Amino acid sequence: MTDTTAVSKQAEPARETSLMPPVDVIEDAQGIILYADLPGVPKDKLDLHIEADTLTIEGEVQLETPDGMESTHAEVSLPRYRRVFTLSKELDTSKVAAEFNQGVLKLRIPKAEHLQPRKVEIKVS
Repeated sequence: MTDTTAVSKQAEPARETSLMPPVDVIEDAQGIILYADLPGVPKDKLDLHIEADTLTIEGEVQLETPDGMESTHAEVSLPRYRRVFTLSKELDTSKVAAEFNQGVLKLRIPKAEHLQPRKVEIKVS
């Protein structure tokens, strides 16, 4: 991954205390794919914002405790995930595709069309 197309962490204070979800970023010739692990976050509590070159991922954890039971130990005590990234100008943020399946968010952010590899046709004269 090059520095120009990488998704990087932005040093911005969180609005409230939150967990930073682990994220994998994979770059290919067409753009990047970002995978974020958000266990315990239902789709309706997941929020994605892109403003200018900033991507914000936020999610609220909702873990149900069965009736008649109470938690005696909790490894995760913060109810929110939040992660902010600065996106490269090479990426086309108007064409972001998002999927959310079993707590894993997948974002596909393509490079701008003029930056994508293309084959040049050779004509015989």
